[in-house]
Amino acid sequence: MRATRSTSPPTASTPRTWGAPSPYDAVILDLGLPRKAGLAVLREWRAGGNTVPVLILTARDGWSERVEGLQAGADDYLGKPFHVEELLARVQALLRRAAPVQATELRAGGWRLDEARQCLIGGDGREQPLTGTEFRLLRYFMRHPDEVLSKTRLSEHVYDYDAERDSNVIEVYVRRLRTLLGAECIETRRGQGYVFVGRS
Repeated sequence: MRATRSTSPPTASTPRTWGAPSPYDAVILDLGLPRKAGLAVLREWRAGGNTVPVLILTARDGWSERVEGLQAGADDYLGKPFHVEELLARVQALLRRAAPVQATELRAGGWRLDEARQCLIGGDGREQPLTGTEFRLLRYFMRHPDEVLSKTRLSEHVYDYDAERDSNVIEVYVRRLRTLLGAECIETRRGQGYVFVGRS
């Protein structure tokens, strides 16, 4: 999961149930949706138990609108016009607050993932450096253990926005991680993706 990755919700016209759990790390919700009020959507999410971090984006920037949005379950609020840098910084802050506490020290078997130095540390203290892509892929796997992760979902969290995304490259990096951690740590689910089963 990369801090700057965020995504917008589906439009109100899609058949998806608004209160259903979402695979998104965070949502930027514009209150000016064409067919349904943004606050109504947010209230449905919260009523349905969806706890995804939500940043409200709106041209209505009065204090009463802010209070209403926060009371409806928003985690942050940004009025238009805005600087993209501020938007990204706020999304990054949301993702940091939403990250599970145990993510500060990720483990797989006898390995620890040092997020500050982007390397693996064995039980004997031996360090294994990782490339940027290897680190991002392994971190995402370790933050979502026992979940089926499709190649598309992995690509969205591993590659930069302007990078060419090739699902075949994911296979290459999965093989590299299996070499480091052991083949049993990452299972292949044909037609679905991969499951990380590393345990401490």
